[in-house]
Amino acid sequence: MKTKAAVLLEAGKPFEIMELELDGPGPGEVLIKYTAAGLCHSDLHLTDGDLPPRYPIVGGHEGSGIIQEVGPGVTKVKAGDHVVCSFIPNCGTCRYCSTGRQNLCDMGATILEGSMPDGTFRFHGDGVDFGAMCMLGTFSEYATISQHSVVKVDDWLPLETAVLVGCGVPSGWGTAVNAGNLRAGDTAVIYGIGGLGINAVQGAVAAGCKYVVAVDPISMKRDQALKFGATHAFATAEEAQEKVTELTWGQGADAALILVGTVDVPVVQAATAVIGKGGRVVITGLADPTKLTVQVSGTDLTLNQKTIMGSLFGSMNPQYDIVRLLRLYDAGELKLDELVTKRYSLEDVNQGYEDLRNGLNVRGVIDHAQ
Repeated sequence: MKTKAAVLLEAGKPFEIMELELDGPGPGEVLIKYTAAGLCHSDLHLTDGDLPPRYPIVGGHEGSGIIQEVGPGVTKVKAGDHVVCSFIPNCGTCRYCSTGRQNLCDMGATILEGSMPDGTFRFHGDGVDFGAMCMLGTFSEYATISQHSVVKVDDWLPLETAVLVGCGVPSGWGTAVNAGNLRAGDTAVIYGIGGLGINAVQGAVAAGCKYVVAVDPISMKRDQALKFGATHAFATAEEAQEKVTELTWGQGADAALILVGTVDVPVVQAATAVIGKGGRVVITGLADPTKLTVQVSGTDLTLNQKTIMGSLFGSMNPQYDIVRLLRLYDAGELKLDELVTKRYSLEDVNQGYEDLRNGLNVRGVIDHAQ
């Protein structure tokens, strides 16, 4: 079958709208019609070449939709099921899945390659194989993906909103609750209030933090952080440091969460400085993997027993936590509708990312029905 998709042909170029050939589902695979796709900053790393995939590649790794057809051996879902996609596939049986760390599933090794786990491709054009970002390619009307990349969700939930729990919401919320291990009465500092950072705010609030300090140079995002429960918001790390020292009587924050669009040395150093003894720095944002972005005093880490760690998918288990977050939303305990700043058609994907670059969106969403 044919499908319309937004494709990256090389680094430094915008997305191109193309018609591609799409293979039907093979064993263990499903055909999905996407309803919505999130505009996540990670796809900008592909366009900028900071996190180079195998080109050409269909963009998009945050998606929701309806299963159209299933291949042989598929047991998780059936045609007609509503699903949210997990950008980390989870097989359920590898060492990491079987020990409760689905976010580290071995199947995730090919997500930048854009191929299926067996190294083959489902998108094609003019005799060329096209990859799919995170084995999903949600910037396409249809896709053939692994059953291990989908999570069945309640069919009464709006898919155009549920799409957000495929990446940004669990990555941010889990950074605070799981990796950050925040608890009632703690102080958290969150650097970067984009699609992930705003949900780290929600997670810190849900954990019962006494102080939630947001840091972002864009005033609109600071205002949003306050609306989502942050107690303080500052434009610079220096301002945040001064206030946290005052609020904690010199003890420092319990955790500093880094969710900026591109991680660099200054933000890691600021985060390490703002935490106190026994504090944690969690890095969820990405950067060029060839650049060394963690440069801090080892003596400071040792004498003050500080921890710096990374977190993928908020250290969450997609099969369980995607459903759990949607149940919280359904109960009015998690804000999702309020996250969406603007919705776009597939043809407007480049405008959506330009708006993201210019700080106009907390979260943009492609509506495939537009």
